[in-house]
Amino acid sequence: MSILDLLIARIVPHVCIHCGAEGKLLCATCSQKLPAPIERCYRCQEASTDYITCSGCLEVTPLLSLKSAVAYEAAAKDLIWKLKSSGAQAAAEIMAGRMQGLVPTKKDQKAKMLIIPVPTATSRVRQRGFDQTTLMARQLAKQTRLPWSDCLARLGQAHQVGASRNQRLAQLKIAFRVSQRRFMHGAHIILVDDVATTGSTLEAAANTLQTAGAARIEAVTFAQTG
Repeated sequence: MSILDLLIARIVPHVCIHCGAEGKLLCATCSQKLPAPIERCYRCQEASTDYITCSGCLEVTPLLSLKSAVAYEAAAKDLIWKLKSSGAQAAAEIMAGRMQGLVPTKKDQKAKMLIIPVPTATSRVRQRGFDQTTLMARQLAKQTRLPWSDCLARLGQAHQVGASRNQRLAQLKIAFRVSQRRFMHGAHIILVDDVATTGSTLEAAANTLQTAGAARIEAVTFAQTG
């Protein structure tokens, strides 16, 4: 939670966007009632246990899984809107809290794990004054006690809202670059984003990270459409 959010919470406490209870933007009770998305391969939409990318799709993508905490509907949409359009940075902590259980435990992994946010277009960051995915990654790293890095940078500025998968892939083909490539060699990357739609943005980021030397790449988002 930012200093501004803390000050606002003391003067005018947050109220739950769903039930109106005072204390948080989304209370624990309402958060737990948010429906989970259907477990499926993000690319072909076929049923898949624990959101694992199917063997056929793994032939064309390095993204091993795309897991989302909740379906993109009702209170989940409102919470994301509060973060991205109203500047309610406290929402990032709540969203990360729901995503925490999707992150593999460090003790079960041999490779070094690193949380990396998918960067938002610079024009959006200037407009909002912050990058919401960076806020989420910081919170998720804090809650899971894993390191995080903002070493992934966005080159293109095209907005993805409303674009088809093919359009997104074309726009994102050379959209990312990796700084501090020394972190990548043999790393297990957890990509973080707020909403998954077609998965093309996460896939493009995963391609860039794989080229930079990452050994294993998974993605977690707060919400998923469809």
